[in-house]
Amino acid sequence: MAQTVASVCRRCRQALPYYRRHLLGVRRLHAVRALSAEAAEPLPPPSSDGGPKTYPERIRNLVSEISQLTLAETAQLNELLKTTLNIADAPVMSMGAMPAASPSQEAEEKQEEQQSEFTVKLVKFSADSKVKLIKEVKVLMEGMNLVQSKKFVESLPQVVHKDVSKEEAERLKTALEAAGGTVEIE
Repeated sequence: MAQTVASVCRRCRQALPYYRRHLLGVRRLHAVRALSAEAAEPLPPPSSDGGPKTYPERIRNLVSEISQLTLAETAQLNELLKTTLNIADAPVMSMGAMPAASPSQEAEEKQEEQQSEFTVKLVKFSADSKVKLIKEVKVLMEGMNLVQSKKFVESLPQVVHKDVSKEEAERLKTALEAAGGTVEIE
């Protein structure tokens, strides 16, 4: 029986710090609620007629205090707010003319102007390799059956693939030319 009482007391001693923290948190919560209930002004309902908007007294006081600051004090306030609220500096864009592009920027723009997406177009085919070409078109174009491939080949010129990379376009061209077709890359 003595062991049971000792173990209960040990449990109580272990639980006591958690209970104290809980009470402290409850007391803080009640204090915050009491302060916010005292300090909060009832907000006016929004005006739907487009009339002048009313602001709480606290906001009007802040605006009047900030408007009386000097330029140096405003800069200090700005810096303090940025550090307190962890706000990063935004880059400033001038409203004047954009600076002239440097030669390296012009070279980059020319590289971007070079074509990066190509269109593979089947223009014609030799009559003796028609069957071989139909089978190759069926393989290269997803979702196309043999009948659709035949109609595709017979109604040339047709676009095989659009907006593909240079390597993909070259791969398609070699496969179709090996099957007997004439291909253009645009």
